[in-house]
Amino acid sequence: MTAPAANKSNRLTLYILLAMLAGIGLGFVLNRHFDAKVPASISEPFSLLADIFLRLIKMIMAPLVFSTLVVGVARQGSVQTVGRVGGKAMLWFVAGSFVSLFLGMVLVNFFQPGAGMHRIPDGTVVAVDHASLTLKDFVTHIFPTSIFDAMAKNEVLQVVVFSLFFGVAAAAMGEKGEMVVKGLDSLAHIILKMTGYVMNFAPFAVFGAMTGVIANQGVSVLGSYVIFIGEFYLGLLILLAILLLATYLVIRQRLPSLIRHIKEPMLIAFSTNSSEAAFPKLLLELERFGCDERVASFVLPLGYSFNLAGSMMYMTFASLFIAQAFDIHLDTGTQLSMLLVLMLTSKGIAGVPRASLVVVAATLATFKLPEAGLALLIGIDPLMDMGRASMNVIGNSVATAVICKWEGALKS
Repeated sequence: MTAPAANKSNRLTLYILLAMLAGIGLGFVLNRHFDAKVPASISEPFSLLADIFLRLIKMIMAPLVFSTLVVGVARQGSVQTVGRVGGKAMLWFVAGSFVSLFLGMVLVNFFQPGAGMHRIPDGTVVAVDHASLTLKDFVTHIFPTSIFDAMAKNEVLQVVVFSLFFGVAAAAMGEKGEMVVKGLDSLAHIILKMTGYVMNFAPFAVFGAMTGVIANQGVSVLGSYVIFIGEFYLGLLILLAILLLATYLVIRQRLPSLIRHIKEPMLIAFSTNSSEAAFPKLLLELERFGCDERVASFVLPLGYSFNLAGSMMYMTFASLFIAQAFDIHLDTGTQLSMLLVLMLTSKGIAGVPRASLVVVAATLATFKLPEAGLALLIGIDPLMDMGRASMNVIGNSVATAVICKWEGALKS
């Protein structure tokens, strides 16, 4: 990264941090002034800032994934190369998923955050739609019936599948395909340029998001769940240490540079509760770090569908926390079975609103746990989402850097 680009990035990071602090302060003042009942006419304009930013990100998400992934696949050189890179990526994703889920299971059993709540099932039903998360529907959902419908709905996994087919076919067409690939390469760079414009709005979005959350939720929500929240964030720190250690073993002294490049996308994900919001900026920063454009544009979109480390740890925490809260004992075998279910149902849910709660709801139903337990989580879900979104960004960043290193595609 050149000095002017680095200075601009550092300024934006500073503005985002200042906006976050200002939002927390204003939200606290509004919450205290209106005694936690902030009128919608006052809180909605702040939330609107974040909504506009997220809509702008979603506007460029599907075409960016499509164009970059097609170019990345087409320029791998052969189907064998695509298979090799994809195989390495999936191996890392599966291993990372298992570590995230298993670590969550170990920690929630050690800390027992739900023990002592002694909740009694009362028949309450929380409105979270999980009917579509059957094995048949999950598998068929992977394959789009229309790429235009998939793009319109920001179905990331479906766009990824179509892009893989399109990229392989374009590579097989030779010179005729190369014309299309060059056009999509230009499209990708145009969208990345648009990303720079959109990111200038990030501090306003962060300010609005933090103001809205604190104004409506207040800081009192932390009181009842401080142990659960603290243990979850401790789990994220342990997971972070494991990921960074594994990454250091591969890229060695390049690790500090990688952390500097991803700090801004991580802040965006944390403050907006959305790892998707950080995707365009993250792709740009990974290329500036030295990741080969062909490999990064192939691995990163795959990671957003198959490598949600923070979300998976939360799913384990949440499911077992609810069982503990209702004094339901789950033996080790049942818990391991739950991990396998979560391993499958957590894939391909990028873009689904409150996706982690959807998967948790499906898991509760599968293991006959009280769905009323979701009510214990909904109030603090935005606070947990900050951590899991930023961890998703970190997990996909280190995965892309590692695969690039393995492929000899990490520039100095």
